[in-house]
Amino acid sequence: MDYQNIIFEFVLIFAGAAFFATIFLYLKQPVILAYIGFGIAAGPWGLGLIKEPEHIEELSHIGVILLLYLLGINLKPDRLYHLFSKTAVVTLSTSLVFLVVTGGAALAFGFGFVESIIIGAALMFSSTIISLKLIPTTALHHKHTGEMMTSVLLMQDVIAILLIVVLTGGQGENVTFTIAMLFIKLLVFALVSYGLVRYVVNNLFLRFDIIQEYTFLLALGWGMLGAGVAQIIGLSYEMGAFIAGVAFASSPVSMVIAEHLKPLRDFFLILFFFSIGAQFNFLMTQHVLLAGVVIAVLIVIIKPLAFKQGFQLIGEKKKFSMELGARLGQGSEFSLLVSYSALAAGLISLRASYLIQMVVIVTFVLSTYWVVYRYRTPISSAEKNRMD
Repeated sequence: MDYQNIIFEFVLIFAGAAFFATIFLYLKQPVILAYIGFGIAAGPWGLGLIKEPEHIEELSHIGVILLLYLLGINLKPDRLYHLFSKTAVVTLSTSLVFLVVTGGAALAFGFGFVESIIIGAALMFSSTIISLKLIPTTALHHKHTGEMMTSVLLMQDVIAILLIVVLTGGQGENVTFTIAMLFIKLLVFALVSYGLVRYVVNNLFLRFDIIQEYTFLLALGWGMLGAGVAQIIGLSYEMGAFIAGVAFASSPVSMVIAEHLKPLRDFFLILFFFSIGAQFNFLMTQHVLLAGVVIAVLIVIIKPLAFKQGFQLIGEKKKFSMELGARLGQGSEFSLLVSYSALAAGLISLRASYLIQMVVIVTFVLSTYWVVYRYRTPISSAEKNRMD
């Protein structure tokens, strides 16, 4: 690995992202789209300034891990259980609707039956990153909006992990057995994490809390440890970070630490959005252009309406339900992981994989515009809608 080249790439990415973000803000456009746009411009299918963005994409997942870790820090275990029990029906029923609608649309555009089912399954998830990035921190941490969104997104993440296990055949083992073992591992991991925080991590914080550098390092190390252990036992980095965060939520300094970690999270999320744009291949997506645009528009329309109906059925108000639906109305980064897994297993063609990639990026753009111009977000260029 050429470390000098990596330094140059980082200089290029952040200087270029700052330049693009400045232009987008002057034009009153969402700043997230500036990062994706610069990725498209600088990537191998644009100007070719960065020819192999894959390693950038791998590094960028640290931002996703930190996002889930901070999310967990703001949720107490008992509250999380209550939310899951309330939103389970909404999540499962809407996921089925999205699978049928998008799968049917793919079938209408000439994809095979199995491919259409996988396309529908991949696109039934909403983006944890986009949804949480566009919601004000105060609403995410302390209000009903953030709690409801979080519970739906986390349940979708669990479904996505199970789907990937099924697509990869349980790594050569019995799929049912593998899924059962995943749930057992999840439970044991959560219990061990809670015990370590209560009897070890909290005591370390109380003993050395006067040294801020150490408290920051310990909190970051705990989150990364949770992510790493989860990956080793067959879960995912993101799930492990979230569980580590929920366990850490009982710490008296959890909220202070969460604020200190936010700039580090944003640093890596810029890399994440850049890498999405840099890996977007316009030449290949031309073969699925019409299908991609139609399905993307369909998702941005159908998802908010379906979520709205679902949330109203469990007693939420109409206006509140519509906002939740709009914030969840896009494809997901997990859609890309499902696509890669299915492609590696030989279940879908490269054309279907590029369709999923295109739909995800287009829905990111459309959904971001909808939310930024209609609801309060931390990145709105209009002062009346800007709220952190």
